Amino acid sequence: MDDITASLVSLLQNTVPSPPPSSYSSSSSTVFTNYPFISAIIAFALAQSSKFFITWYKERRWDFKQLISSGGMPSSHSATVTALAIAIGFQDGFGGSVFAIAMILACVVLNQIVFELPAEHPLAETRPLRELLGHTPSQVIVGALLGFVTAVIAHLIRKATTQA
Repeated sequence: MDDITASLVSLLQNTVPSPPPSSYSSSSSTVFTNYPFISAIIAFALAQSSKFFITWYKERRWDFKQLISSGGMPSSHSATVTALAIAIGFQDGFGGSVFAIAMILACVVLNQIVFELPAEHPLAETRPLRELLGHTPSQVIVGALLGFVTAVIAHLIRKATTQA
């Protein structure tokens, strides 16, 4: 029985793939050094805070609900998923499976947040409801651009600090 166990262990050692590159996991990495995570959080914070200031500019009033609300310009959802996908691409390569997963996730989210009720739905023309349920395409595009720019800037900062 020991020979069979030894043979199985040897077989498993030869067929189990090697661990992923050090960029995926490191004993010294924490959530605070996770570049894709930080990029996504910064993009989300920028999108949400910009809603707060846009509301002040348009309506000349401070609406603190804008800091936590969904909907509006720009889309914080699209900023977040775009920043995450682009940051993963910069970190792990745009040809890898991790980037593919992040990009597909981003595309699904971007598609779903441009929500419109079917024309035959009784509430389809209720404007406040439509604004609460989804985003206009321009809100999604601006959010995605914000996410892209955030990931690129974070990548450049990360690159400059690691070379120094």
